[in-house]
Amino acid sequence: MAIPDYQSCMLPLLRFAEDRKEHQIGEAAEALAGHFRLTDADLNELLPSGRQPVFINRLGWARTYLKKAELLSGPRRGYFQITERGLSVLRENPNRINVKFLERFPEFLEFRTARRESEGEDGTAQQAGESILVQTPHEAIENAFERLMSELATEILQTLKAVDPSLFETIVVDLLVKMGYGGSRKDAGQAIGRSGDEGIDGIIKEDHLGLDSIYIQAKRWEATVGRPEIQKFAGALQGQRARKGIFITTSAFSREALDYVSRIESKIVLIEGIALARMMIDFGVGVTSVGAYEVKKIDADFFAGE
Repeated sequence: MAIPDYQSCMLPLLRFAEDRKEHQIGEAAEALAGHFRLTDADLNELLPSGRQPVFINRLGWARTYLKKAELLSGPRRGYFQITERGLSVLRENPNRINVKFLERFPEFLEFRTARRESEGEDGTAQQAGESILVQTPHEAIENAFERLMSELATEILQTLKAVDPSLFETIVVDLLVKMGYGGSRKDAGQAIGRSGDEGIDGIIKEDHLGLDSIYIQAKRWEATVGRPEIQKFAGALQGQRARKGIFITTSAFSREALDYVSRIESKIVLIEGIALARMMIDFGVGVTSVGAYEVKKIDADFFAGE
């Protein structure tokens, strides 16, 4: 069974709290995982940011909405408890509790109205989309961000495939230096593109002290890089008595190539096109910022007065 959306979590969460005890969201997650028949893989699925499990996030937003409708209360930090109104709702034995259901309560309706006004939403459009709404606000933000990054990575990769080979090597240098390799930009620039010897395009320092060297192969290719090319690179490393190498391409690697590097003694890192583009985004190479949005949450300690 797929992870339920946050609206589907509302009624089971309220029923979980029916014992009138104070609970934490982690307790609810453990209990409701069985209710929804979630697997370990489901429970370990993370938001795009990788900072929180999807199921925990959705339960958290279900709790928030139930609290806004005053079906749950927050007796102390990190805990929730059912209210008399919540117990009354359960006595109705509803088949489902969702946003539309909660709008019968003036406190929740006030919350929704204020939110729509602050976000500039059209009420009709909001209601039309409500039935298909499965994402929490956090998920919506993170998934939208992930789509932007995916589109940007695709655009970067297309651009890389069109640049001059010498510029591609320069871009590789800039990225590796930003990642902390190569010592200075000058050192790295002298290393890359210098040798062209036995399948090695260049050599770069592993760290600023130059305690070890990493051999580079950079290929601006369209075709998939197969095992023979990787074997050739591995042989070149052995010829240099080198232990570490990076093979970078604008295309992809075959399954045989990936399997080969996992079984040899030399440590060879394979970086394919889309991963290269993502690294350029992460380390600010070839991209520029056009905006920044900071997501905040309430500081409960501040309001506790301690």
